[in-house]
Amino acid sequence: MSERAANGRTIKAREPADIPADGLFFAYLAMLPLVAGALALFLLPDNWAFLTLNFTLLWGASILTFLSGVRRGVSFRQPGGPKVTQLAIMLFLFVTGFAAVLCVVWAYPLYSVALQLLGFLALAVLDPISARRGTAPLYFARLRPVQMLLPLVSLLVVGYWIWTSPFF
Repeated sequence: MSERAANGRTIKAREPADIPADGLFFAYLAMLPLVAGALALFLLPDNWAFLTLNFTLLWGASILTFLSGVRRGVSFRQPGGPKVTQLAIMLFLFVTGFAAVLCVVWAYPLYSVALQLLGFLALAVLDPISARRGTAPLYFARLRPVQMLLPLVSLLVVGYWIWTSPFF
């Protein structure tokens, strides 16, 4: 519901704490390529390793940059305008994701894994805090810690594969 005023509008909304079905679906669907990539590194023949590793790491980095955009989008509807913490988290996620892409392009996959682990761990910790403070959707408090387990575990597996691989 919104009310128009001469120089803006007032928006009144009720935010459910339950995770919406589409949010749940897309949240986990986005993590499946990371899980599949981590498993594929161990299951596919070695001639698939380069493609699989690069796809997996680029996917993870793109998800981080996407989630930085999600954080920015949420900040637009913040009463009183975006908060400094929202902008800082958005910038941190974007820079971390972009740097992870550069690490893949420049053939430093282990650095890309480390940056992505940092970014996804930050989401697991900071999104629930932001949800309780009212600067992120309420359902992030329940969704993010569990959702972020998938990229964290997957990236640890990928990092192990890189560390022990004869290719690197």
